[in-house]
Amino acid sequence: MTRSFVHQLPFGANLIAPDRARFRLYAPAQQRIHVEIDGRAPAPMRRAGDGWFEAELQCAPGTRYLYILDDGSRVPDPASRAQADDVHSWSVIVDPTAYNWQMPEWRGRLWHETVLYELHCGLLGGFRGVEAALPRLADLGITAIELMPLSDFSGQRNWGYDGVLPFAPDRSYGSTDDLKALVDAAHALDLMIFLDVVYNHFGPEGNYIARYAPTTFRDDVKTPWGPSIDFRRPEVRRFFTENALYWLLEYRFDGLRLDAVHAITEADWLDEMSAEVHARVDPNRQVHLVLEHEGNVASHLRDGFDAQWNDDLHNALHVLLTGETDGYYCDYAEAPASKLAKGLAEGFIYQGEPSRHRDGAKRGTPSADLAPTSFVFFLQNHDQIGNRALGERLTALCPTDTLEAAIALQILAPQIPLIFMGEEDASPTPFFFFSDYTGDLADAVRKGRRQEFARFAAFSDPGLREQIPDPIALSTFERSVPRPDDKRGPTRFALYKRLLSLRRSLIAPRLPGTRAVRANAIGAAAVHAQWRLGDGSDFTLLANLGADRATVAPPGGRAVFEGRLGAADAAAKGHLPERTTVAFLDVVP
Repeated sequence: MTRSFVHQLPFGANLIAPDRARFRLYAPAQQRIHVEIDGRAPAPMRRAGDGWFEAELQCAPGTRYLYILDDGSRVPDPASRAQADDVHSWSVIVDPTAYNWQMPEWRGRLWHETVLYELHCGLLGGFRGVEAALPRLADLGITAIELMPLSDFSGQRNWGYDGVLPFAPDRSYGSTDDLKALVDAAHALDLMIFLDVVYNHFGPEGNYIARYAPTTFRDDVKTPWGPSIDFRRPEVRRFFTENALYWLLEYRFDGLRLDAVHAITEADWLDEMSAEVHARVDPNRQVHLVLEHEGNVASHLRDGFDAQWNDDLHNALHVLLTGETDGYYCDYAEAPASKLAKGLAEGFIYQGEPSRHRDGAKRGTPSADLAPTSFVFFLQNHDQIGNRALGERLTALCPTDTLEAAIALQILAPQIPLIFMGEEDASPTPFFFFSDYTGDLADAVRKGRRQEFARFAAFSDPGLREQIPDPIALSTFERSVPRPDDKRGPTRFALYKRLLSLRRSLIAPRLPGTRAVRANAIGAAAVHAQWRLGDGSDFTLLANLGADRATVAPPGGRAVFEGRLGAADAAAKGHLPERTTVAFLDVVP
């Protein structure tokens, strides 16, 4: 039985024998490159054409190395599998066969069974801390863990989206074998494990690629995070395709979530990468690809990608729950219940309509033909909390009964639910943006964070902006650790467990082939949605997030969930009580 898995990269440092490695670096802006093995004289690398340099050297796993450029500067390997310390230090040769996999026959789970749980490894105590949390999450009813990005970043803490060495798990979370052990432990509990990857930018510190391969970046296109990566270049496309394959093949992740792909100018690379993933991964394995795309582009979901995060559903629900209409929420301020109903039935809410937030520019493409499971449905995630000035969760922003009605809607709807760490315990702790920079960069991050919110009325006063936590301070990180609410935590956990049990037994097995029948607003904050499930059964959700009861056409079937005692009987009589969700299932004999 095979108990080790290796993905030989076409670059970086790969062991070709127990005591020998091949080094390969793309550095077209350099005349010569040397590789320095710790404790030895630098060895020249030979030119291999088209900007590539190669060398083979005697060295064992654990050997530390760096590349030396023309000007004498020493840089880590951009394809480093591990770092000895931080992003500026020695890269380390890793033997991928050293880990003895305990679940080598794991083949994954079907997409429609997915219930995602997004978490930050650092806040849960690193890879071993996450592993310790898995049994409880499996008991809750989670079927897939999603790790926020873990690519090596500068410093000891970062919220994840500033990585600069995309093949190296950050050492502050644990070793490469600790990460593999986490994947193994998840599979032993019948849990899938996903990784969030960032292919649209590099972080602001520790990225040396521009020194030796400046054509990796475009000088004519900028992203909010820096220069755009040039996916017109075949070397760039290969680098990131290999990264996707690396995590899926060598670490045996069950899926990837691709961050902010709207910032990738060559969208055809996404489909190219997806096709190669599906061609090279064992066809007996279930491997899933998920997108985040602000532009609501549906075409990728028709071939190669399982789903996309549905910001529209979140935004409409957030307006209903909080009344907030600042920023991008302004697009959902008018008739939010009708917008929510459209999203439940058709996926995207904006399918080509003009966006007020985008000064009238049209946003989105038609999506009504797609299955509900093509969309990931969340009430909160790292962005929607971490990008708030004070990092508040919904527990601090709306009444408990209203939030629990929304939770029931989210978990029971046919879309794929995502729970953000701490939601299951009604965690009252904030989740802040945090990092660990020093010097001028730290000062710039502090200043930029406060300036970012100057346009919001609540922070127009400079004095109020001073209340925004310092993203560099250790205390900001420590305050972001999720902790159960002493009073509401057990009740909230029980609610999630009940809802996920219903989803697992009654809804998930019937999801393949599901299509929307109807969805409409039945009040200012209430919706009536119905789907024809794959086996022909009808499933109806009635959700009222407002303070007034709503009038509803009595649904068919039997009630399988009511958020408030007597709510199902009332709905059957045509009235839906305030702040509750009711579900009915009409099973085909």
